[in-house]
Amino acid sequence: MIYIPCSSAHKIMHLTLHKREIQALLISLLAMFTLPAAADGNNTTNPLIRLATTTSTENSGLLNHLLPVFQSATGYRVHVIAVGTGKALRMGQDGDVDVVLVHAPQAEAGFVDAGYGDHRHAVMYNDFVVVGPGNDPANIKTADNITAAMGKIATMQSLFISRGDDSGTHKKEKLLWKTAGIKPDNGWHKEAGQGMGKVLQIAAELDAYTLTDRGTWLAYRDKSTLTILFEGDEALHNPYGIIAVSTTRYADINHTGALALVKWITSGEAQQLIGDYRIGKTRLFTPSANSDRVATLDDISDNHQ
Repeated sequence: MIYIPCSSAHKIMHLTLHKREIQALLISLLAMFTLPAAADGNNTTNPLIRLATTTSTENSGLLNHLLPVFQSATGYRVHVIAVGTGKALRMGQDGDVDVVLVHAPQAEAGFVDAGYGDHRHAVMYNDFVVVGPGNDPANIKTADNITAAMGKIATMQSLFISRGDDSGTHKKEKLLWKTAGIKPDNGWHKEAGQGMGKVLQIAAELDAYTLTDRGTWLAYRDKSTLTILFEGDEALHNPYGIIAVSTTRYADINHTGALALVKWITSGEAQQLIGDYRIGKTRLFTPSANSDRVATLDDISDNHQ
């Protein structure tokens, strides 16, 4: 047994406490620098937000431009599930995601009316374009409108690659055929069941036509042999909306996180980021939060010079 004088024991205890205080201080400082800052008023008890969105928002690079800013500002983390609009809405209906960002206004309205979502908030818009081989075998460049362009493709039975995946783009394409009074023949109309990037690749390999949102096209055009052959019709307007899944139906979803994302993406800061996002000198999306107005031909032309 070793005897330690009382004064020495007091010094050792004081030193031990001092070390513990230093360790506690270091841990606190480490936490400050490693944990994301949470914005005032945000409840980040559940920091993960599950976002179902379209392949166009991911393929265009927009989400990589936006989400790091949101995550840094709020402390939330966003898990992105990029699928077609139809599948994204079904995931919302099943309570498998907290929020959806899609581009099919009729389907979105039905989603909200059925009680699966709280409210649709306008976020942005761009437009659809028809791309195809440079020699334009159906001569759609000369069409007066999109209905005539689709009619020329059908008349010439030119190969057309469809998304075929119930996405917003596929829904728009089906509406265009219906408006033109055409039931596509599977001899020249092929459904890929793929996202927009893959469909553009298939169409290029087969010298075929396809319908694409402009954002994805701009992200892929430098890698494609296709070219824009028809654009500018108001019927090709492509609005995007965000909807928080209803907590009335699914009490266990991250409704607080979903509302935080909705609030942020419709804020002035995020809308500016959307408007500033470009590939080269071309803006991909026009911000439209809190505005349901339809883009005019001048809007589309001015945005994509």
